[in-house]
Amino acid sequence: MFGGHVTVPVNSPHLRKSGSRQLFSELETSEMKGAGSTQLAAAAMLPSPVLLWRLKVMLFFLWGFSCCKISWDSVMRMSLDLRDLFLYEAFLYYNPLLLVTAAVWFWGANLWVFSQSNVNYSKIFDLDQNHLTHKEIWKVATWMTIIVPTSMTSYLYLYSHGEVSWAASQPVLLYTAVAIILIFPFDIFYLSSRFFLLRTLWRIVFPFQASLSIRYYSFDLDSYDYAIAFADFFVADILTSMSKVFSDLERSVCRMVHRQVATIAWFEADSVCGSHSVAIPIVLVLPYIFRLFQCLRQYKDTKEKTSLLNALKYSTAVPVIFLSALKYHVFPDNWINFYRPLWLLSSFLNSLYSFYWDITRDWDLSGFTRIFKFTKPHLVSQLIYGQNWVYLWVIGSNLILRCTWTYKLSAHLRHNYLTVFAITALEIFRRFQWAFFRVENEWNKMNSKQNVQMQDISGEEEKLLNLNNHNV
Repeated sequence: MFGGHVTVPVNSPHLRKSGSRQLFSELETSEMKGAGSTQLAAAAMLPSPVLLWRLKVMLFFLWGFSCCKISWDSVMRMSLDLRDLFLYEAFLYYNPLLLVTAAVWFWGANLWVFSQSNVNYSKIFDLDQNHLTHKEIWKVATWMTIIVPTSMTSYLYLYSHGEVSWAASQPVLLYTAVAIILIFPFDIFYLSSRFFLLRTLWRIVFPFQASLSIRYYSFDLDSYDYAIAFADFFVADILTSMSKVFSDLERSVCRMVHRQVATIAWFEADSVCGSHSVAIPIVLVLPYIFRLFQCLRQYKDTKEKTSLLNALKYSTAVPVIFLSALKYHVFPDNWINFYRPLWLLSSFLNSLYSFYWDITRDWDLSGFTRIFKFTKPHLVSQLIYGQNWVYLWVIGSNLILRCTWTYKLSAHLRHNYLTVFAITALEIFRRFQWAFFRVENEWNKMNSKQNVQMQDISGEEEKLLNLNNHNV
C-alpha cells in the first residue's frame, strides 16, 4: 500500500517551486473575479450622474424657495416705518457680493466659450497650468450663490425676530470670511489663482512701481520691473464696470467699523457713513484713475499716442462723478442752473467716447463673431456664429448701456437703489459680452504677430541658404 506507484499530475501545486506564478494562478483568478464582481456591484449601487444632477438642481431650487419664503415673512413682520429703511440697509450690505457672484457666473461662461473655440485664453492671460477652468469657476459661483443669500436671509430673519445683535453679525461674518479666503496663504481654495488675482490688483493700483513676486512656500518678497500685461488691462477695465460695487463695499465696511449695522445712526445723510460722504465719489473714481495711470505707463514704455487717447477716455469719467457729488455741497439754484448742465454734457461725452473706443479699438469688427465658431457642433454656435443680429445686438446694447452707465456713476442718484442695482447688473452683462470680442481681438493680434515673426525667420533662412550656395 505504501510502496505502490503514485501518479502525480504535472501541474500539481506540490511540484511547483515556492513563489512560482502558477502556484497562485487559481487563487489570483478567483480574487480578480471577486474584485470585479464587487466593483460591478458597487457601480450598480451608485446613482447615475444625470440623477445626481437632477437631485442637486431640485435641492438648489428648494433652498432658493426657502430663502425667499423666510425673507418675505421676515420683512412682513417689520413695521411699515422701518421696513423700507432696513430693506435698503440689507440691500446695501449684500448687493455688492450678489453682483460679484453674477460677474463670476458670467466669467465662467466666457471661459466656456473660449474653451469651445480656438481661443487660447491661458496664453493670452499668461496663466499657469493650474488655472481655473470654467467648471471650477462655476463651482465657486455656485457656492457664492448659496452663501450670500443665506446670510442675507439670516440677517432679515434675526432682525425681524428681535435678535438685533445676531443680525448685525451676519454681514460682518460674511465680509470677514470673504477677506480671509481671498488672502489665505495656504495651498487650499485655489491658491495660485487667488494670488494671481491679488498680484494683478497690485499691479493695477501701482502701475508705476515694481511688482511684488510672492513665493508661495516662503515669505520672501521680490521686487522687479515689469511691463503692463494684457491681464492688467483686462481686469482694470472690469473694475471700472464695478465701481458702484466698490462704493457700496466702502459704505458697508464703514458702517461695520463704526458699529452702525442694524441701527438708525447711519440714516443721517451728513454722518461719516451717510449718503453725502465725500468718500463715495472718491471710491467711484478710483478704478478710472487706476486705468488712466495704466495708459500713461503704457505711453511711457511704448510712446504710442493711442495710449494718451485712451487715457483721455478714462479722464472723461472724472467730471461725471464729481459734478454729480456737488449737488449735496452747493446751493440748489447753482446746481440746477450751472452744475447740472455740465454734468449732463460730461455724461454725454463720456458715453459717446467710450462707445467709439469699444467699436474702433477694443473690438475687431472684421472677425466679430469668429469666436463663436466652436471646434465641435453645438447649438450655441449654430445660433450665434455668422449671424447678422449679433452685430446689431452687441453694438446697439453697448451704446444704450454706455449711456445708462453714467446714471450709476452719479452719486446724487444713488437713493434710487433698485434702479442703480439694475443698471449695475446690466453693465456687468455688457462687460460680459464685451469680453468675448476684446479677448478675440487680442488673440488675432497675437496670431498676426506670430505670423510676421515666422515670415521674418523664414526670410532670414532663405538669405542664409542663398549666401551659402553662393559661397559654394
